[in-house]
Amino acid sequence: MNTVTTSFLLFSIKISVFLLFVSFSTLAIDIEKLRALYDQPSEFWPPAEIDEGIHAKEIGLLEKISFPKENSFTEEKLRLGEQLFHDGRLSRSQQIACVSCHDSDLGWGDGRRTSFGHNLQKGKRNAPTIENVGYGKHFFWDGRAATLEQQALMPLQDPVEMNFTLPELEERLSQIPEYKKAFKAAFGDENITAKKIGQALATYQRTIVSRLSRFDLFLMATAKNVKSDEKKKNLKMSDQAILGMHLFRTKARCMNCHNGPTFSDQKLHNIGLTYYKRKYQDFGQYNVTKNPNDVGKFKTPSLRGVMNNKPWMHNGLFSNMRGLLNLYNGGVSRPKKDPNDPLSPVTSKLIKPLLLTKEEILALEEFLKAITAPPALGPSRKYIQLIDEN
Repeated sequence: MNTVTTSFLLFSIKISVFLLFVSFSTLAIDIEKLRALYDQPSEFWPPAEIDEGIHAKEIGLLEKISFPKENSFTEEKLRLGEQLFHDGRLSRSQQIACVSCHDSDLGWGDGRRTSFGHNLQKGKRNAPTIENVGYGKHFFWDGRAATLEQQALMPLQDPVEMNFTLPELEERLSQIPEYKKAFKAAFGDENITAKKIGQALATYQRTIVSRLSRFDLFLMATAKNVKSDEKKKNLKMSDQAILGMHLFRTKARCMNCHNGPTFSDQKLHNIGLTYYKRKYQDFGQYNVTKNPNDVGKFKTPSLRGVMNNKPWMHNGLFSNMRGLLNLYNGGVSRPKKDPNDPLSPVTSKLIKPLLLTKEEILALEEFLKAITAPPALGPSRKYIQLIDEN
């Protein structure tokens, strides 16, 4: 058993002991009244509990994906991007494709703690899902890519991942007649460039959008002008999930970071998992900016489909959601700042002990299940048409 596992077990024991002093009885909330509050459009829901200075959007249905003017959507570009995404020839070994780490059957991740790449080298971070990546504002765990087009080319050049160079890739694909034909269809000429490769890959990834979850069906049923029989059919949220949603928006403080239709504020935070001077040390955004204030900051992931994507966190060290929720419940780790060490990490002030009961933890977990739909199958024709009209 390694040091991190031992530390986590000891932390979990402390949390369990702590919870003995907290009531385990069901919340003094009338679940029928609570359901009635949420069984209406979101503007009539109870106010969310948000810290001062935090501008949080209400959780809700996803909006249409918008495409940048410099990389507008076309069917031909999508199909080219899909072909490139699944092609091992984008790597030096010709054996590693984008899909190797972003498999639809595995929630568009790879189910591993960290991925392996060229010559079976093991990466340092967990492969995040690409589902709903088109809504993102920062890419990679440390936010080092500003656009999806930029992000799409970086794994190809990483020596631990696909270990190729863009000039070599351009040369290789230019020797393949089917690609020359596909690039001409997508871009108007047969000239194959890295920029076009990135644009095609980004176009494909933007169409990977999560399917409707029980939460989505619930919201659709509570919208105005919905017939009563359809409303009854679509009320898929259990009482426990309704309670979990209420806690998510209030006592559990989740919406300080996980808000809006994607359940992410699209920002980076230090939540106490820097592992400073330990085996799994990772400085996160600091590696990009070299700003000591960014030590240990990582991107807030979307929680849509979260139960499809274990293990969790940037290092993939957490494979049990209930244990992870207990970690948050205890306030995670708040190491004391060393004034003489500029790299001494500081945990975000948004992380605080929650005092949730066992039943409340279970309700939160049930809500996370309710916002998780089966993984996206890929770009659907219906969804592409909606984008094309935008």
